[in-house]
Amino acid sequence: MKKHLNTLFVTTQGAYLSKEGETVVVKADGEIRLRVPVHTIGGIVCFGNVSCSPYLMGFCAENNVAISFLSEHGRFLARVHGPVSGNVLLRREQYRKADDLKFSAEVAKFILTGKITNCRTVLQRALRDHASKIKEDEVRNAVMRLNRQIEIFDQDQPLDVLRGIEGDSAHIYFNVFDHLIVAQKEAFRFDDRNRRPPLDNVNCLLSFIYTLLMHDVRSALESVGLDPAVGFLHRDRPGRPGLALDLMEEFRPYIADRLTLSLINLQQVQEKSFKKMDSGAVVMNDDTRKTVLVAYQERKQEEITHPFLDEKVMIGMLFHIQAMLMARYLRGDMDGYPPFIWK
Repeated sequence: MKKHLNTLFVTTQGAYLSKEGETVVVKADGEIRLRVPVHTIGGIVCFGNVSCSPYLMGFCAENNVAISFLSEHGRFLARVHGPVSGNVLLRREQYRKADDLKFSAEVAKFILTGKITNCRTVLQRALRDHASKIKEDEVRNAVMRLNRQIEIFDQDQPLDVLRGIEGDSAHIYFNVFDHLIVAQKEAFRFDDRNRRPPLDNVNCLLSFIYTLLMHDVRSALESVGLDPAVGFLHRDRPGRPGLALDLMEEFRPYIADRLTLSLINLQQVQEKSFKKMDSGAVVMNDDTRKTVLVAYQERKQEEITHPFLDEKVMIGMLFHIQAMLMARYLRGDMDGYPPFIWK
């Protein structure tokens, strides 16, 4: 099992990262702000005007530490990593099976079962914890409709039908998502999911945390030797990490959506933290971005009992566990892929 390692997020504009012995050194304004031994981190994410020395890039590649470059507001730009690890036979098997639409539909069914079940659990937890503060009837109705969507997976369905079920389920779920926001209602109103760019405060948070999630899921897939670009539910498209998007689906409700709701409902983020640009895009300020990053890292340190392994693991380990289970399934060592289902 890959040891759970932290991600180093660098948000200070003008920062410069370099190599010093076996450590990563972060400098800003001519001063050393941080020294981190490379063996204690699993990835580096740089936001905005942050640069790295070529020696550091090579050093990180040799030590399986991926470096991602994002815009200041969280849009993915580029990624530097070393050779993909793992057996070439596993990747060849992945490519062959991705070309089989029937097999792809089977994988998509596993993934969507995890995603929709976890969406349902988010709503059920809201009913349990905040029934008196939310529109209980509408949320319960959404839970019942999601139940019916999950039941459809008992039958074999072609990939296009499964995609339609996913779209319908997302509409059901996000149609009541605003009810789960029980504080700062005026500042954090959610009407629908929008992105590229996000047009309101809630979507700004969701998109940013989804970007962080993508970095971790992609790294996990690469660590077990799978190609993050070749998916089953998300088909091939130049520049799109299809398998990473597939594996993300089961984590979106449990990690990203819940964290967004917690930040808002606990008032860890506030209206003044966000700004609407002339283009209509909503962006968060530096302090808020750091608050979200810290909250995300802290959430990854929490422990949970893995539903399939029945062992206590840190949440940050889930990405690697699921990537390993996917690899075992594609190799034929397992009869099915067990998605992560939050209980």
